[in-house]
Amino acid sequence: MSPIAPESSAFAAPLPTLPPGALVGVVAPAGPAPEEKIARIPATLEAMGYRARLYPSCQARKGFLSGDDALRATDLEAAFTDPEIAAVFSVRGGYGSGRLLDRVAWPRLLAQPKPFVGYSDLTALQAQFTNAGRIVLHGPMLASDLVDSPVPPDQLGFGILRNGLRAGTRWAPAREASLFSLPGTAEGRVIGGNLSLIASLLGTPYALDVRGGLLFLEEIGEAPYRVDRLLQQLRHAGVLAEARGFILGRFSGTESPADVLADYLAPLGRPVLSGWPAGHGPGAQILPLGAHVTMDASAGSLTFRQDVLAPAAGSGHA
Repeated sequence: MSPIAPESSAFAAPLPTLPPGALVGVVAPAGPAPEEKIARIPATLEAMGYRARLYPSCQARKGFLSGDDALRATDLEAAFTDPEIAAVFSVRGGYGSGRLLDRVAWPRLLAQPKPFVGYSDLTALQAQFTNAGRIVLHGPMLASDLVDSPVPPDQLGFGILRNGLRAGTRWAPAREASLFSLPGTAEGRVIGGNLSLIASLLGTPYALDVRGGLLFLEEIGEAPYRVDRLLQQLRHAGVLAEARGFILGRFSGTESPADVLADYLAPLGRPVLSGWPAGHGPGAQILPLGAHVTMDASAGSLTFRQDVLAPAAGSGHA
């Protein structure tokens, strides 16, 4: 089933914050994680103030996948449609999320907004939420990041799940090594994710809708010539020209692709904010995708123009 069409509203509906003791659904839509790390997930979430429900795919194995496609799709739908589940966290990325795109009933997943935390291979799924006018949280995953994180989750941005993120909030985190930047300001929805996954969706019904947005990109382990090939594909498809500006996260695990990024982004003349601390590796922070912001590339800041997380009506919690 194809994803539903985007809503006409410029601002996405805010996600509900999580009260203490909220039940988090843990799913594995991509690759498997070591059993030892899976076993530590409940304690990791308990330390964050939440309870965990691990779905069967978390313990399943099928080659490079965390169980077969039917199981992973069933778990994903179950977590999003169960009214007891307040948020959905991913075990890890790897590979396999794209195999589920035509196996899940997207209207059912999108019917009740819930925080959905993940990145990397999860870009294939998260793109469908932002395409439909929803907000998701590009951020650290449980087995691959949080169970061994030397940094407390709140310092990675998870405090917004409890405390909310309201309109007018300005974020200006310490930036990491700049790849390539251009000064200026731009306004729009933050959309994007992993460069390889965004390119892989081109030409399909599930391609990321970049129009009028601020395109966030991150990558790991791709040599500069491969980054060039991916950006070339986005340029030929018209994707780069559709963005109002760019946010560059980590391009880790290989030689810097700064010159390649400059080749493709400089001619567009749009603001480029570089060094945002999101992507692969320790200390990566949450970045809301689908949220409407004003980006100041010169100051290295994002100012949220809308509520991103707020208490649900009648919830009674702050």
